[in-house]
Amino acid sequence: MAFNLLRTAKYQISATKPANFPPDEGIEVAFAGRSNAGKSSCLNVIANQKALARVSKTPGRTQMINFFSLQDESLKLVDLPGYGYAKVPEAMRKDWGKNIQAFLETRQSLVGLVMLMDARHPLSPLDQQMIDWAMARQLPLHAVLTKADKLSRNQQNQSLLGVRKSLSSEQGCTAQLFSSLKRQGIDELDERLKSWMQPATATGDLPEQP
Repeated sequence: MAFNLLRTAKYQISATKPANFPPDEGIEVAFAGRSNAGKSSCLNVIANQKALARVSKTPGRTQMINFFSLQDESLKLVDLPGYGYAKVPEAMRKDWGKNIQAFLETRQSLVGLVMLMDARHPLSPLDQQMIDWAMARQLPLHAVLTKADKLSRNQQNQSLLGVRKSLSSEQGCTAQLFSSLKRQGIDELDERLKSWMQPATATGDLPEQP
């Protein structure tokens, strides 16, 4: 069953430093990944909107932490700046890293991290650093292996198994395949987000909001 509240996502605010973050309340799920991992496309697909998150042909252009609220305004999606793009100035990369680290380590309303990685090149050193931050916070992490359509079925399975094996020793880590182009894995990601953002609903205790 689709998590329909995702379809109500709308832009709230962008922040370049922790002082500009909105009030630390409610429930937030953050999306993180390398600059070319397809993070913006993933956000747009699960929200069923064409331009909720900016899709740029120039990796590394998104420099801010972007907050999107749902119809239930206590629920938010957070788009963290893409990282790892070599042409971005070193000083800017350091600022992004500091802001992302501050968000992940201090944000009390953060209940889960969606970690997007290109299925062809998962678990880079920077990806691992992000995973380490999440684990230090004991934050549930869901690895989404994007661009799965660029691999054969056998290659997809190998990539997924490799990531799951790597994360197997970590508590609260799960992984899946995803393709924005082929709309593969949307339902699985929907269910993960729903379990984090509406845990009572996900277990059938409350009716789903329209």
